[in-house]
Amino acid sequence: MSPELLVPRLKQLLVSSLHLEGLAPESIADDEPLFSSRLGLDSVDALELVVALEREFGVSVPSEEIGGETFSSVRALADWLAPRLAAASGGAGR
Repeated sequence: MSPELLVPRLKQLLVSSLHLEGLAPESIADDEPLFSSRLGLDSVDALELVVALEREFGVSVPSEEIGGETFSSVRALADWLAPRLAAASGGAGR
């Protein structure tokens, strides 16, 4: 699955798994910092997001990725996730 297709799914997952009531997924900019004051996410939210990603996509998120560049924005997360999903599916869907 391409990063472009993952971005809307990740936005929806972010809003639903972190219970961001009142925030429309499409209102989150692709490159908006996830830990900005507007979204108000913290380290507990990062861990909840990891659990949601692992459950939704069946990937393992190494602890060194949490809080780094990978989690800087929805776009960065999609760029990190896309090749892992492709590898898990044997390269299908590219």
